[in-house]
Amino acid sequence: QVQLVESGGGLVQPGGSLRLSCAASESIFSIRAMGWYRPAPGKGRELVARITSGGSTNYADSVKGRFTISRDNAKNMVYLQMNSLKPEDTAVYSCNAEVIFSTGRYANDVWGQGTQVTVSS
Repeated sequence: QVQLVESGGGLVQPGGSLRLSCAASESIFSIRAMGWYRPAPGKGRELVARITSGGSTNYADSVKGRFTISRDNAKNMVYLQMNSLKPEDTAVYSCNAEVIFSTGRYANDVWGQGTQVTVSS
């Protein structure tokens, strides 16, 4: 069963913008911390942006000032606004979360399947 579903990826020209969304399935009662990740050469996945349950955020140096992570707790959604996109931002972006399921079970490593972002002219 897919617990997190990403959307909003696509093809955009350099300098353009995209907004990614990560939606939790109905089996998830609440999202605690949530991060967006992308593959990085030699590193596996790198953290792009992260937001805690209290709204604190942190970003990879490569995206600071261009990307903004936000959340809507009422909808159990997390977003990644990506502006001034560069070709090197091309990647599959995946969300990862600490969640509380409707059953009360806690899980600290739930992944979505990813959404492709391609930045090209």
